[in-house]
Amino acid sequence: MTQTTESVADPNGTEEQPPRRRTRVHRAWFVAAVTFVTIVGAAAFRSLPGLFIDPLHQEFGWSRGTIGAAVSLNLALYGLTAPFAAALMDRMGIRRVVAGALTVIAVGSGLTVWMTAPWQLWLCWGLLVGLGSGSMALAFAATVTNRWFTTRRGLVSGILTAASASGQLIFLPVLSWTVESHGWRPAAVTVALAALAVVPFVWLLLRDHPADVGVRPYGAEEFVPKPEPVTGAARRAVGVLLSAVRTGPFWLLAGTFAICGASTNGLVQTHFVPAAHDHGMPITAAASLLAVIGVFDVAGTIASGWFTDRFEPRRLLAVYYALRGVSLLFLPMLLAPSVHPPMVFFIVFYGLDWVATVPPTLALCREHYGEDSAIVFGWVLASHQVGAALVAYLGGVARDVFGSYDVVWYASGALCAAAALMALVIRRRPRVLSPALV
Repeated sequence: MTQTTESVADPNGTEEQPPRRRTRVHRAWFVAAVTFVTIVGAAAFRSLPGLFIDPLHQEFGWSRGTIGAAVSLNLALYGLTAPFAAALMDRMGIRRVVAGALTVIAVGSGLTVWMTAPWQLWLCWGLLVGLGSGSMALAFAATVTNRWFTTRRGLVSGILTAASASGQLIFLPVLSWTVESHGWRPAAVTVALAALAVVPFVWLLLRDHPADVGVRPYGAEEFVPKPEPVTGAARRAVGVLLSAVRTGPFWLLAGTFAICGASTNGLVQTHFVPAAHDHGMPITAAASLLAVIGVFDVAGTIASGWFTDRFEPRRLLAVYYALRGVSLLFLPMLLAPSVHPPMVFFIVFYGLDWVATVPPTLALCREHYGEDSAIVFGWVLASHQVGAALVAYLGGVARDVFGSYDVVWYASGALCAAAALMALVIRRRPRVLSPALV
């Protein structure tokens, strides 16, 4: 926030009273709030895959592997579109890209109500929603954070990352009840309407750069002019990738984040509800547990942003992945027809760690790649979604082959242990001293 002062003359004219301080909220916080609401509204589509697996299997007879393939395509495109979307935001502006993405999501989700064949699921939910959601990925939050804030970036990135979990908290109970009471089609229409409802907020309230409204970025000491639009968005995204792949930190960040996606979006978000249902738990109860994960994810991610501003990001990542791996190893023993205290403990514990990895990963991208960090993070996010896509598909195949998800839980726990070791290997970027200090 910024502060202004006003001098107030004494009524008798003999002396001046101390100035009164007037506090004004910086415009960056309003932009962050709009971004938060936008991500919450768009999070509706993130809540559906796990709820659709059993209904689609029962209505059309499609295998879980076939349905998982559509989810896999969605997750892969979500990640692969992100770096190009970040570059496109530099070219066309945040408002246009995000508003267009929300519209594509609404169209893709709405068209699913008429599908009768697997290729239509892959087209609507896999291709269209995947492309739209990729433009609404965490690269959006990274771009807003980088442009509007020079301080409190860890906290802001944590808050915006938590927005997706907040949306999951809001929509999962509603959508699970809708699926169980009225079928999956009304749930798909709800997602389409939620995406469309956010478009006016984006168009009217979101601004691309602080210079658009004549203010400095939050925490900046000097006014930052708006850069000229960058041409060749796709070329720039590829160029940044070709430069980043020559560095070791990129591969370590991409590898750890791929495991992050595999153990969250690909595994728990996609397969937790059907896995719990296999053990006799009602769909609404399982979806409610997944929503509770979102409650604690909000707290965990914001806390992680606060920690990232104060502690070394590498060590935070190692702790997060190690704890997540341990929790997944215990999950097969906790699934039961009803909710019991050990399962509640897992939900709380896992929720605090769900996407707590994002703020330190963003911080490491900024540390190593500077002005290109948003695009680099987009490519790192692509690896996150590729990992998620693989497990979304392989988890369905494993269920078809083995009759349970147990092998997938154990494998994901082992992968998280590997990610913890990889995080510790990331080297710190040496700080360059200014000439005055040398």
